[in-house]
Amino acid sequence: MLAQSPGTGPDGEGPQRPAGSDCRAPHRAVPARIVARQGPAKLIQMRIGRIASPDGVAFASIDGELGEPSEMTAREIAEHPFGTPTFTGRSWPLADVRLLAPILASKVVCVGKNYADHIAEMGGRPPADPVIFLKPNTAIIGPNTPIRLPANASPVHFEGELAIVIGRACKDVPAAQAVDNILGYTIGNDVSARDQQQSDGQWTRAKGHDTFCPVGPWIVTDLAPFDPADLELRTVVNGDVKQHARTSLMIHDIGAIVEWISAIMTLLPGDLILTGTPAGVGPIEDGDTVSITIEGIGTLTNPVVRKGKP
Repeated sequence: MLAQSPGTGPDGEGPQRPAGSDCRAPHRAVPARIVARQGPAKLIQMRIGRIASPDGVAFASIDGELGEPSEMTAREIAEHPFGTPTFTGRSWPLADVRLLAPILASKVVCVGKNYADHIAEMGGRPPADPVIFLKPNTAIIGPNTPIRLPANASPVHFEGELAIVIGRACKDVPAAQAVDNILGYTIGNDVSARDQQQSDGQWTRAKGHDTFCPVGPWIVTDLAPFDPADLELRTVVNGDVKQHARTSLMIHDIGAIVEWISAIMTLLPGDLILTGTPAGVGPIEDGDTVSITIEGIGTLTNPVVRKGKP
């Protein structure tokens, strides 16, 4: 199974090594529950997170009701969540650990211009085919980690998005088989420096700054009874609702997106696909708090700071 590449994450979590490698020798491993289906086996409604615990950094199953955070627990997963994950037997109250970005992707593939209302507010036209671009994996941060605005970039916008997490290496995937290659779903924020986007004529610098890809709070492996093709999305800044839409408004749906991207490049376990943002994007500044909620997943919250501010 693919190991994560070493490096240092912008959220300050330290070396990016395979999850579980910082932990003590595990207790007897307990297999996760899976369900048989056409194609590979799929996990049943697990919330997969990455945590910093007293024993190090590890993947974990986040258990409990979303509305009762004080009663939620993190059960440590041995090694990684791909295939049939097993548990070490260790667990902690969620309040006693720190949630990190739920995955360390080898790449982040983003889809632009995928909601007609957002295209209209940006003055563009709907594309015939998906428009894709890459964010560096060094832009990824987890929940509650600050988005750090460059001192010389303004305006910088939030973009709330449904994110797909790939579950196995795949290439040339037909749209109808996309779900068989998906580990689960999470929330992403495609933070974008609009002045740099306009001046550069392409999007790498504008969207590639460290901390410009908040992801989390966890990966949900099965959204039933909700449908990923029709989820409510809300983005709130300082308590004010800025975006309110449904994923059913996407121009290119999840199957079409996976088919298009996998025809171009091999997708690897843990790769992230951000599926586009609806209308309502707007500026964020030092001292703001951005919260993105997607039905069936949860809420991703990040404070905002500007570099160079005291």
